Amino acid sequence: MTPDPDIAPLTAVMAQLRDPDRGCTWDIAQNFSTIAPYTIEEAYEVSDAIARADLEALRDELGDLLLQVVFHSRMAEEQGAFSLSDVIRTITEKMIRRHPHVFGEGSASPGWESIKADERLQAGAVGALDGVAAALPALMRAQKLQKRAARTGFDWPDTVGVKAKITEELDELETAPTEDAIEEEAGDLLFAVVNLVRHRGVDAETALRRANIKFEKRFRAMEAMAGDGFAALDLDGKEALWVEAKRQGL
Repeated sequence: MTPDPDIAPLTAVMAQLRDPDRGCTWDIAQNFSTIAPYTIEEAYEVSDAIARADLEALRDELGDLLLQVVFHSRMAEEQGAFSLSDVIRTITEKMIRRHPHVFGEGSASPGWESIKADERLQAGAVGALDGVAAALPALMRAQKLQKRAARTGFDWPDTVGVKAKITEELDELETAPTEDAIEEEAGDLLFAVVNLVRHRGVDAETALRRANIKFEKRFRAMEAMAGDGFAALDLDGKEALWVEAKRQGL
């Protein structure tokens, strides 16, 4: 078993960067709100490294994400709110609490979601949708909202109703009379598609991310095959290149 990593050097670096007299001007000027976008970006870069099965990049990106945790913790400590030690203690206690069958006397897990629901109630949550972060990516948030609603019984029993809803939303999009109505119906259609994906046991965010990666690979291959003449090709010509890229397994 490897020894616990020493995070003290990193916390010392962050303390120096935030030092009012000897620190970095940029780091000193930051606050929770200005750093939050970087935190989200680093989480996505971790996900991207995993999707590419690039362990060397994953090591680097995990370090960047860890720095975000240390940065936020340092700013909180400066305000007397909490420290990195508090963050580590809180998540440790939470993991033990959510696995009583591992760390307690129980022989079977009562269910991760059941324990989380109890925690939300203790934290003052009232509605079933409370606690679904508004800052989540739209696809991910849609799926989480649907899962929470489904636990209350507000859900289709199978995919028949879901597919009918998609058809209904598609028809409404086609007949939407204004730009605002088109946007609204487009959102309803996407929400319905996420619902179908959820019923099939697929994570919508992951599925679309992989579809993006696949499209990018194929499109770049099309450009490479056509060279400088790609833009001048008609749609049939581009479609032929798409089929060839697909045939190559891209």
